[in-house]
Amino acid sequence: MDRKKMYVGLGAAIVIIFAVLVYLNTSGRSPSSNVTAYIGKQVPQALISELNVPSSVSNKIVEGTVGQFPTSISAPPLRSGTKPEVLYIGAEYCPYCAVTRWGLVMALMRFGTFSNLRYMASSSSDVYPNTPTFTFFNSTYSSNYISFVSVETSTSVYPYQPLQNMTAFQSAIFSKYNPGGGIPFIDFGNISIQNGAPFMPQVLAGYDWNSIAGSLGNVNSSVAQSIVGSADVFTAEICRMTNDTPSNVCSQPYVTSVLRAMSAGGA
Repeated sequence: MDRKKMYVGLGAAIVIIFAVLVYLNTSGRSPSSNVTAYIGKQVPQALISELNVPSSVSNKIVEGTVGQFPTSISAPPLRSGTKPEVLYIGAEYCPYCAVTRWGLVMALMRFGTFSNLRYMASSSSDVYPNTPTFTFFNSTYSSNYISFVSVETSTSVYPYQPLQNMTAFQSAIFSKYNPGGGIPFIDFGNISIQNGAPFMPQVLAGYDWNSIAGSLGNVNSSVAQSIVGSADVFTAEICRMTNDTPSNVCSQPYVTSVLRAMSAGGA
């Protein structure tokens, strides 16, 4: 065979192999450049519905690949009126907050409903840029069982602008149980606290909201293992706050399994 023809044939084969590998690695994902077109728009009900994964999915995933459980604390109960309170402190630019919100939204929806939840993405100039997420800023949460209070401290676009300020009481909790000042921070009714993200943002690299939501029912996907796993952990913590109500949520096998795993790990 002519050497020139051999090199041309070899080069074509390499190109084909590379194209196949790229397809396999990106199939089902959407370019991160699409993310910015959604920011600030209200999340449609169709996507909200996809976040309500069947309990059968959670019972297979349990905590999934979550790398960090909440830590139990001993403190007077944190309440808003008559209801135990979940307090979230984060910022729109933060990629670790971005991935944490997915599981937190899913868990909270098992106890109540959100309205005016809007698309957000982490900063385009920080690590893990444009990680798709939501913002709690100006959203409303309603539940018969718990109260949810959120503080989004900064915007997502550099130079970051102040968005919401913590109250003196919230600042005292944040400083006491999070002396390093890192975000995200979640206080589950002063029963336990979550410092940092339950999984790394690179899990969502290359995805947009629709492709993430579409992966949640696939128990073998890294997205479901991370997001549904974190939602299950947060759900178990909320069940501790509500004395295992409602029963249709808190009696699920994954709740018992998560609490057992946390207890074994000393959390």
